[in-house]
Amino acid sequence: MNVRLNDQFWQPRVRQTIQETIPYQWKALNDEIEGAEPSHAVENFRISAGEQTGTFYGMVFQDSDVAKWIEAAAYSLRHFPNPQLEAVIDAVVDLMGRAQQSDGYLNTYYSVAAPEKRWKDFSFGHELYCAGHLIEAAVAYYESTGKRSFVDMMCRYADYIDRIMGPDSDKMQVYCGHEEIELALVKLFKATKEQRYLHLSRYFVEERGKQPSFLKEEPEFGGPSKDRWFDLDYHQAHTPVREQETAEGHSVRAMYLYSAMADLAIAYGDETLIEALRKLWVHVTSKRMYITGGLGSQGHAERFTIDYDLPNDTAYTETCASIGLAMWAFRMLQIETDSRYGDVLERVLFNGVLSGMSLDGKRYFYVNPLEVHPAVTQYRYDMQHVRTERVPWFGCACCPPNIARLLTSLDTYFFTQNGADIAMHLYASNESTFDVQGRKLVLHTETHYPWDGNIQIRLQTDEPTDCTLSFRIPSWCRDPYITVNGNLIVLDTIVKSGYAHISRTWMEKDEIKLHFPMIVERIESNPKVHENAGKIALQYGPLVYCMEEVDNGPDLTDICFPEDSELTAVYKEDVLGGIVVLNGEGLRSDFCWEDDLYRPVTRKKKSVPILAVPYAFWGNRKPGEMTVWIREK
Repeated sequence: MNVRLNDQFWQPRVRQTIQETIPYQWKALNDEIEGAEPSHAVENFRISAGEQTGTFYGMVFQDSDVAKWIEAAAYSLRHFPNPQLEAVIDAVVDLMGRAQQSDGYLNTYYSVAAPEKRWKDFSFGHELYCAGHLIEAAVAYYESTGKRSFVDMMCRYADYIDRIMGPDSDKMQVYCGHEEIELALVKLFKATKEQRYLHLSRYFVEERGKQPSFLKEEPEFGGPSKDRWFDLDYHQAHTPVREQETAEGHSVRAMYLYSAMADLAIAYGDETLIEALRKLWVHVTSKRMYITGGLGSQGHAERFTIDYDLPNDTAYTETCASIGLAMWAFRMLQIETDSRYGDVLERVLFNGVLSGMSLDGKRYFYVNPLEVHPAVTQYRYDMQHVRTERVPWFGCACCPPNIARLLTSLDTYFFTQNGADIAMHLYASNESTFDVQGRKLVLHTETHYPWDGNIQIRLQTDEPTDCTLSFRIPSWCRDPYITVNGNLIVLDTIVKSGYAHISRTWMEKDEIKLHFPMIVERIESNPKVHENAGKIALQYGPLVYCMEEVDNGPDLTDICFPEDSELTAVYKEDVLGGIVVLNGEGLRSDFCWEDDLYRPVTRKKKSVPILAVPYAFWGNRKPGEMTVWIREK
């Protein structure tokens, strides 16, 4: 399968990530961005290799920032070969090779700052987490270039880990407090065909949650605060994974665990893991997910709390958690073609992920709130994690290279193929080539999605090809219809689990047209989400919208929408690079409060024009207030 995006929405973001973001992030990793928090990540490797003097700087998992950057850069080479960038990666890989110890171990924090603590802190030490990101980067670079040096280095590291950890009595029976290596080892297995890596991944997953837990014996367990939010459930280690039915703890860790569980379920055909994942999916998406696809409602411990606890202004909703949800959703689509996964994949990509990076690709949100009041945010202790503007870098910089590696690998998320069954999950103009039982099949897709829901697919094949093409019917679409060569398809007979499955012998120049009419919809939340009582959100196609102060003035919470007011969708080329905005009429208070704090109710309101923009684009103009949920009158 080969997918080449050529649309006007995603491809410019991918191209910008390659041409602007990746070079910018390389400068950030080398402390060359004026005004940005320092990284020192590359310098740490030089110190570890003995080529520079100095002390380790940064987070204990600082190595992973370099690894994710390499992964993003490696994926970019598939789109645009770049000998200069490849030479930079080669130099970093060579540096890592010089920093790698004779037994295969590679971690700058524990080599430079705390060698005596190697493998002593699985709760927060992140050693296996960093190893996982290095492995993912190595596999990506190998697959993009065919160069083996990096993947060979990581095989030595994985072999070392396999020698000292596992179920045998003479090994450490442990797992990482922050999941990541589990899914990385599956990738390493696929690249090398070495079964030991797959077995080690399964061991780490199946060991998690067994009681009594070794984590509780570690001095670092519970973090500095030693409070209940850092208990075993924070690490998803409170019960064995097959018995977990609710999403608990650190939201990014959970997403990486569920992604690994899905990988293993596919590799081993494990129905018990699949059933556990289905239960977890329902729980996450029906009780603990924001409308934007954001996850994690509490800043302290970056975690899930309880069902329906989804505050807007103190939301954590880390960019990495949204990326993790996209990773998990796509893996579930590899297990079964079901639109509940495709719909969430689309929701999180268009909203919760894209909001994490500015339109110029050089500023970032770690936290993605759904309501912002800058003056309050800058003062309140419980909002200290929230930024009202994107920043050039973070001391804890997991999110910037994470979003870069997702965008440069985005083409891999559009389709799945199982033999003669091809499913399209996301929509954008693209040219995609498939091998169907030895026959070449090319799909040429044209669309203005997400601004328009009409999609045209033209087939190219040298000879008649029997296969099933499946297309996701978005959950937001009320009146879909599909034609093949101008003939209307009866959807009732071909739609299963939200996908239209069209089986036939496909011929050269066959044409499929998908029509998903987009309307402006008012969305309400479950009444158990207390913060949203009496409020609505606006959605157009896959995009969630918000109001910003720059368009609507201050005190956005004073605005309400009458139930009978109309909203229109209009494409504006001169707004945020060209977007569909929503126009309507709202109501504001029509009197002066002066020094009154409270007063008898008055009903005076004045009509005011309202403009809403896609949530993913907020914060790219002036700083100011923002809200997704709006009162309805």
